[in-house]
Amino acid sequence: MASAYLSMGEAHRRITDFLNRFSDAVSSQDAKSLCLIFSISSNSSFLLSLSDALITFQDASRVMRQADRYSQYADILLPLFRALQSYRLKNLVESYQAFEKAANAFTQEFRNWESAWALEALYVIAYETRILAERADRELASNGKTPEKLKGAGSFLMKVFGVLAGKGSKRVGALYVTCQLFKIYFKLGTVHLCKSVTRSIETARIFDFEEFPLRDKVTYMYYTGRLEVYNENFSAADHKLSYALSHCNPRKERNIRMILKYLIPVKLSIGILPKTSLLEKYNLTEYNNIVLALRRGDLRLLRCALQEHEDQFLRSGVYLVLEKLELQVYQRLLKKLYIIQKQKDQNKAHQIKLDLIVRALKWLEIDMDVDEVECIMSILIYKNFVKGYFAHKSKVVVLSKQDPFPRLTGKAVNS
Repeated sequence: MASAYLSMGEAHRRITDFLNRFSDAVSSQDAKSLCLIFSISSNSSFLLSLSDALITFQDASRVMRQADRYSQYADILLPLFRALQSYRLKNLVESYQAFEKAANAFTQEFRNWESAWALEALYVIAYETRILAERADRELASNGKTPEKLKGAGSFLMKVFGVLAGKGSKRVGALYVTCQLFKIYFKLGTVHLCKSVTRSIETARIFDFEEFPLRDKVTYMYYTGRLEVYNENFSAADHKLSYALSHCNPRKERNIRMILKYLIPVKLSIGILPKTSLLEKYNLTEYNNIVLALRRGDLRLLRCALQEHEDQFLRSGVYLVLEKLELQVYQRLLKKLYIIQKQKDQNKAHQIKLDLIVRALKWLEIDMDVDEVECIMSILIYKNFVKGYFAHKSKVVVLSKQDPFPRLTGKAVNS
């Protein structure tokens, strides 16, 4: 709340000081100062003292009209003042609405400037638009109203993307705005909307991916990698998430953990098991028993691990990927039976009776009859997890004598 001791004179001085800072930043092309001016959610002492002044001195527009150097930016500054004041008073819906007006007016100015000097400030505006919209939606939901501001933020940022997607130096900002859009679409559960932006980035000739800042490339590859997981395109997901991991700042452990959360299921699906030390280091222990189940060929352990962390895996969107690891577990189980049989009788190692598999599953407390096992073995052969054929009459899987268990190819996760 505003300080009880703030005089009208002091409030007037603070507002004038802010207006001078803004016009000086624009005339000297000082993007860093503009970044501070628009960082509403940062709760900086500079903005808090200004919002106190705005609450005390109700007619800030009068101060602005006193000089041309301020009044030409009234479309940006008046709604920005309202946004700051509302944010200070915890009226988050009003704060977002006013900020979006200020952001819109600033984007119009930015469009007219020839150089890209204010890009960093536009990044802050894009970030704040998303953050304020999220907070406004929480306020709306808590009052029993429909949360709609984040959706509006997405529409506004698409306009900003359009401003940046032209030719020239401004286009390097397009990827940052794209990443903010991804965060909005993933939060809203409207990931299909990502397609239009990714198509623009990946097919437009005006974009050279290597030109973009590394931070934005990592974020972009992380989100598009997640999209590939969602679409079950595992080789593309592997490529994109591996890029994000290898180019991520090694000190940003939280970001590395977020990438691994999706990269590990992808690696598992192509037959690459991570080291336990990697899971421990990044606190991804929910994968411990899944990896162990794959190593052992233990179907019961896999199902228990999926059940135990079901909510977590469903929230991440990797549950279905992990559920499909069952085929690999059957392959491992069959391989173990093959090795045991080989030790007993080299000549009969490649002939595995279905009844033996039924008994092995029973020992793992999984009840299946011969017909169900036959069906699973047929799928393993069809999907090239196992090389061989099925002798239906004698109920035997006859494995190929050369490479009966083809390796799934893929690159290992680095620890």
